[in-house]
Amino acid sequence: MKAGAVVEEGFIFEEETQLTVLKTSLFFTGDGFTVYDPKGTLVFRVDSYEPDARDKGELILMDASGRCLLTVRRKRPSLHQRWEGFLGEGIDGKKPIFSVKRSSIIGRSGVTVEMYNNPGEDFQIEGSFSHRCCTIFNAAKESVAEIRRKVDASTHVMLGKDVFTLCIKPGFDGAFAMGLVLVLDQISDDYEDDGLQVDPAANDLSP
Repeated sequence: MKAGAVVEEGFIFEEETQLTVLKTSLFFTGDGFTVYDPKGTLVFRVDSYEPDARDKGELILMDASGRCLLTVRRKRPSLHQRWEGFLGEGIDGKKPIFSVKRSSIIGRSGVTVEMYNNPGEDFQIEGSFSHRCCTIFNAAKESVAEIRRKVDASTHVMLGKDVFTLCIKPGFDGAFAMGLVLVLDQISDDYEDDGLQVDPAANDLSP
C-alpha cells in the first residue's frame, strides 16, 4: 500500500487539493454529505437518512459509485466520546484501524486520532469545527489537512457553514480525512448540546 494510505491509496493526491464539502439534510431525519473535487466531480458521499442512523452512532463513507470505503462508529460507553473507524461497510468481525476522541472533556487540547496499525503516527486536530476553522496535524506537527469556510469565487462572499472546504495536503489520504470530518461533525453536535465547541477557546470566525 502506498505510503500515507489509511483507507485507500487512490484518494491520495499528488498536489494540494481543495475539496468542497456540502452538508445536506432530508426532512430532518438525518444528515448527509456530498464531496466534490475542484472540477465539480463527485468524490465522496454519505447518506444517513435512516431515522435510527444517528441513534446507532454509525456512519458510512462511500465513493461516488456508492462503494463503501469506511465505517465510523461511536464506541459506547466512552467517557471521552471515542469513535472508531473500520475499513469497508460495517464492523462485524473487524478490528478498528483508528480511533478519535476528545483529548479532554473540557479543555483546549482538541481532538486526538490514534492509529492502531501505526503506533506513534497519531494525529491531532486543533481549532473549531463548528466554525469550520480547524487543522489536522501529523505526529511531526505538520499540517496534513485543513477545514475552512468556503468563499464564493465570483462574489467573494463567505458561504454558510453547510458548505466548506477540506484542503488535503500532498500524500495525505483524502478518504481518511473525510472520515475524520464525519466524526468531528458528530462531536461538534454533542459539544454544542452542552454549550461547548470542539475547542471551546476557538471563536475565530475568519475564513
